[in-house]
Amino acid sequence: MKKSYYQKLAGIGMFLIILFVFQNYRSREKEDFSDVHFIAENSVALKLAEFNPNELDKKQWQNLGFTEKQTSTILNYKKVVGGKFLSKEQFKKCFAVSEEKFSELEKYILLPQTNTEAKFNRFKSFEKKSIIVSKKFNPDFYSANDWMEMGFSERQAEAIIKYKNYLGGSFVSKEKFKECFIISEENFEKINPYLMLPEKTPANYNRYAKNLNSGKTKIQYHTFDPNTLNLDDWKSLGFSDKQAQTIVNYRDRNLKGSFKSMEDIQKCFVISVEKFEEMKPFIRLNPATIASNGTQKAETKQQEKTDFSKVDLNSITFKQLLEFGFDEKAAASMLGFRKKLGGFVNKEQILTTYNIDPELMKQLLSVAQLNTSNVPKYTLIDAPEEWLKNHPYFKYSADKIIFYRLSEKDEKKIWKLLKTKPEYEARMKLYLK
Repeated sequence: MKKSYYQKLAGIGMFLIILFVFQNYRSREKEDFSDVHFIAENSVALKLAEFNPNELDKKQWQNLGFTEKQTSTILNYKKVVGGKFLSKEQFKKCFAVSEEKFSELEKYILLPQTNTEAKFNRFKSFEKKSIIVSKKFNPDFYSANDWMEMGFSERQAEAIIKYKNYLGGSFVSKEKFKECFIISEENFEKINPYLMLPEKTPANYNRYAKNLNSGKTKIQYHTFDPNTLNLDDWKSLGFSDKQAQTIVNYRDRNLKGSFKSMEDIQKCFVISVEKFEEMKPFIRLNPATIASNGTQKAETKQQEKTDFSKVDLNSITFKQLLEFGFDEKAAASMLGFRKKLGGFVNKEQILTTYNIDPELMKQLLSVAQLNTSNVPKYTLIDAPEEWLKNHPYFKYSADKIIFYRLSEKDEKKIWKLLKTKPEYEARMKLYLK
């Protein structure tokens, strides 16, 4: 009887254990996984620029569109492969980087394509350039070319300009400047002492609000003779350095020494309609100053012997540019740009010269000739290395061209490998046979 009793008791115990295990299993099926996030693409449209994945910190990876968990995975993977990504091929193997995300980033990654290429160290052009700053500057006034001269790549320079435009046309403060994805912590520390910007962003800052210069000091006008004003006098009337210089050049060179009428003043393109109306009640044209400048006009006229309709823009001299009305800075910029290019191939290029007066240049372009017969041109295959590295249109792609043509003699294939923007390719082809 006792044996039968214990057998039944053991059977009931086994049944209870099996029931408990089954209930526990079913409850696990309903476990809440709401806090588990799968690695996925960030759907936000990103403004990308060239970058070296070995130099990005946690925040910069997140700025590229990766989640916090993906970022941790990438940084851990970098440690696993030796603390440094050697190639795009190696970076692609990180499981936190999907095929779609890699395709999006690939052309911006400053690494060789494969580990083999990395071992042979044949992609020196992918090494990061050192950022060099030598003087204080206001970044709001810097062009893409200025950023490239500092050491940023072409794409990085464009991204910095786009970021400034995104902020409303001004970096506003050092604080905002630092937030630009392209500016790494290291580079910001180099640039920071030279930035002519406030340390902190104003509390009332709104990037959507237009800068109406509402705080600008109101000009206290007195009667004046525009023919007796020098550079500082025009600046005291509210004009910038460049505007004041343009007015003086316009008066002394284009008008041969003096404004003869109100219309002459109004025609100066840096004097807006509003500004002219503001100054008009105070302007006094003194016949005596016009007459005294008449002698200067006659003397200048005798000295001017150049027939600009016969002048070639690829051989025009510094003196002739001054004679036409350009200041020394503009003349030097044009001749310097022409020298770097090896000569102009079309007149539109000349209008892209820095520091020139566009309206005055358009007048010269409408009169002067352009002879392009002596401008040196090459193919991608036979272009001298020194020429490629120094030419403004080729220097940022020079190392890649030199590398690709070692094994590839078909120019069409080289263009595909370069992956340049259509506008840059068109610009480069101006100097190719």
